[in-house]
Amino acid sequence: MAVQEAPSVERARDAVARDSWVEAYVALRALDGGAPRPLEPEDLDLLADAAWWSGHVDESVAARLRAHAGFSAVGDHQRAGGAAWWLAFEYRALGRPAAAAGWLHRARHHLEQVPECPEQCFLAWSDLEEAQAGHDPEAALAAARRMELIARHCDSADLVALSRSAHASVLLAEGRTAEGLALLDDAMCAVTAGELSGMFTGMLFCLALTECMDAADFGRAVEWTNAAMAWCSVPWSWHARGAGGGDGSLPPGVVTDNPFRGLCRIHHVEVLDLLGAWPVAAQEAERVCQEVMPDCLETAAGAHYVAGEIRRRRGHLEAAAVSYAHAHELGRIPQPGLALLRLAQGKTDAAVAGLRLALACQSEPDHDRLGRARLLAAQVEVDLAVGDQAGAAQAVAELEALAPGGPLLGALADTARGALALARHEEALVPLRRALAAWLELRIPYEAAQVRMLLAAAYRAVGDDEAALLELRAARAAFTELGAVPDARRAAALLGEGRKAVPGGLTEREVEVLRLVAAGGTNREIAQQLVISEHTVARHLNNIFAKLEVTSRAAATAFAYSHGLAS
Repeated sequence: MAVQEAPSVERARDAVARDSWVEAYVALRALDGGAPRPLEPEDLDLLADAAWWSGHVDESVAARLRAHAGFSAVGDHQRAGGAAWWLAFEYRALGRPAAAAGWLHRARHHLEQVPECPEQCFLAWSDLEEAQAGHDPEAALAAARRMELIARHCDSADLVALSRSAHASVLLAEGRTAEGLALLDDAMCAVTAGELSGMFTGMLFCLALTECMDAADFGRAVEWTNAAMAWCSVPWSWHARGAGGGDGSLPPGVVTDNPFRGLCRIHHVEVLDLLGAWPVAAQEAERVCQEVMPDCLETAAGAHYVAGEIRRRRGHLEAAAVSYAHAHELGRIPQPGLALLRLAQGKTDAAVAGLRLALACQSEPDHDRLGRARLLAAQVEVDLAVGDQAGAAQAVAELEALAPGGPLLGALADTARGALALARHEEALVPLRRALAAWLELRIPYEAAQVRMLLAAAYRAVGDDEAALLELRAARAAFTELGAVPDARRAAALLGEGRKAVPGGLTEREVEVLRLVAAGGTNREIAQQLVISEHTVARHLNNIFAKLEVTSRAAATAFAYSHGLAS
């Protein structure tokens, strides 16, 4: 039997340098438990990093606490301050804000005693986030500039990229979109060129993807999501020879994959959902919940929410409700999806109340513009369904104020404006055509098909039945391909598919008018219900009378009842 090479500190440090974190974790863990004397604070700090990368968050915190104690004991305030800051970072991720605040205070205490150093860049980042939380943009910008100044003096590519990403987040939150995206592009050049360490590559991918989705910049989200998933696909494999079990195996429970994979994958899921790749998105959402770290419950909640969205649009309403419930259990408000589910179930009061509460509770509406726009778009749909045109108009106005933020926001606003115009019997074709062009350019098929349904109604309102028919057929084809069963059935019903031949040679629109006549509707009431003009109703009635060879509404009503056309 070959003699197994014993782990050594040198080998563990080499594994860290190669980003072979599982190898480093196993080696350092073995040394920590079996060495004649404890690991040095520097190696405990490495053990904390390796434990985090290997999926052992609790062990990471425990090792970092010991590293901090060791640095403090020898008066190394710089490294003690760095360990304290990372403890604050980890405790915050674990949902322990009081512990996080305490360790951040300790980090400040340590680092105020040393000259300028890389660890002070992290303190500036914390200052930036606190200023943003306190709605103090000037202080946030000052902290961002301080971050980059320190990073440049320390000649750290990692910290320069991080400082630019943080600066971009401040500018984007202030609506300075062009400046913010330019800085973000600069930071992401370093990421995608492979110039940064693994930790900072993962952090910056997650930060940039979050900023893109919040800013509704779908183009960058697609590009960087693909890059992130390519980076995550590189195997973070087991390289150690002889560590662990006698056959080179890992200890039970060790994760051998990139811990950023789940965080990046949730953004991939959101992009796939928008692109209409629902089967793949559903599979990826399930994988997110298996891959995310124990301190990333928000990411798992996002995966359950997207799964609920896909199930709702496919018509699996009960399954969607379960997914939304899981998202809620993990801390996410499952709106606007849950409200649209309740609307589909006929529970309009619940739909209205859920959206109102979600809009009122949104903590950072100026920052998460896409999230707010989605809530407002759903509010328009629900308000119009319950006949609250005033409420819908308010939501449309706010959506239009957000629209300059990007093509995705503009498409949402134009869709809502067109839907409101239809309900008001106003000109709707212009905003709806603009919305359709935007959705098609963005390659977002479900929303494009929904707009086609609205366009069909708008064309019918002006008497262009042929154009309406073309839009309905295109919508039905898109819904069928997506697997959006309820919407496909609705489009098919409006196309008259599956129905028997109509007696008297009547068109489908004429049958709709005849049914309403038989129900006692006046021309004005029929016009309102079918979203057409009274002049168009009168024209349809003349055609009906001619085809049925009758001269009165009563005779037409009798024909409707005798041929099973009355409701």
